[in-house]
Amino acid sequence: MGGQLRVIPGAVIGWDMSAALALGSALGINPLVVAELLPEIEAVMVRKVNEQMTGNDASDVRS
Repeated sequence: MGGQLRVIPGAVIGWDMSAALALGSALGINPLVVAELLPEIEAVMVRKVNEQMTGNDASDVRS
């Protein structure tokens, strides 16, 4: 999903969900499962990518 990100200057704000759903479909994953799991996965990805971009590693902090 590297090229399918929604971004603003200085931050990643999420995935292109149409592309993510299409990827899940291409992999043969039930669309209901993809729709259920993607928001949680996306939230972790956004937090971690933005931490890496700013150089802050808050991996020991739960949010």
